[in-house]
Amino acid sequence: MKAYVFPGQGSQFKGMGKDLYDNSASAKALFEQANEILGFRITDIMFEGTDEELKQTKVTQPAIFLHSVILAKETADFKPEMVAGHSLGEFSALVSVGALSFEDGLRLVAARALAMQKACENNPSTMAAVLNLSDEVIEEICASITDEVVVAANYNCPGQVVISGSNEGVAKAGEKLKEAGAKRVLLLPVGGAFHSPLMESAREELAAAIEATHFEQPACPIYQNVNAQPSTDVETIKANLISQLTGAVRWTQSVRNMVEDGATVFVECGPGKVLQGLVKKIAPAVETSGVSLS
Repeated sequence: MKAYVFPGQGSQFKGMGKDLYDNSASAKALFEQANEILGFRITDIMFEGTDEELKQTKVTQPAIFLHSVILAKETADFKPEMVAGHSLGEFSALVSVGALSFEDGLRLVAARALAMQKACENNPSTMAAVLNLSDEVIEEICASITDEVVVAANYNCPGQVVISGSNEGVAKAGEKLKEAGAKRVLLLPVGGAFHSPLMESAREELAAAIEATHFEQPACPIYQNVNAQPSTDVETIKANLISQLTGAVRWTQSVRNMVEDGATVFVECGPGKVLQGLVKKIAPAVETSGVSLS
């Protein structure tokens, strides 16, 4: 069975999507429609912007979404039997399998990005990748810090978990994690504590936008971040999308469940190759690739 996976924040690069824009009239039309919906020319930043401009959450999220969704639309043999998206990628996945329209998906992603950026500005906070330590030890250490916010936020692959929280909380956890045997604790260049309780204000804003948006049943199951389980039920999908902002991204668990349910090929649809690398570490026996337009 073939599974398509959609990347999240951090996969962006200067020039992303330009080949699609230049070589396909239908792709160009979608990019131009996006410029109108967003009220600024995101294509200018995607194709020629600086790394700093591309790193702004309000730009990064719609940019990765656009690259991923338009790539899926331009792929002739795009016939997923299951899909999943890493954080933001969950929205790209939902549009690609018909649960959301292109326009509604982009509006939700733009609303999500602005709400998250606002939450980051109101709560100085950060994230750090913890290498070579078990999930259980990381969870225990985060739980032991009671005077600050810090949680396990992204279960990316065995031996790579990202923690998220207040600057002080992440620093305290980092020291304890190193003492417990973590190979490294690397601060990430992000604007704030994604997938932690510090995103509560953003979750409330996004919840209102999601409830006001029309969803359809997807063409195949989507394995969602918060519980790593497949769903085709619209109300379940919406509830999980809302919970995702303050809940963990259970990527390791999602990929394992997809393999258990029959996935033998994983195709990454979007910029970069981050997810192909993670999938290989989680399930070495599966086949991985990026989307091929030829």
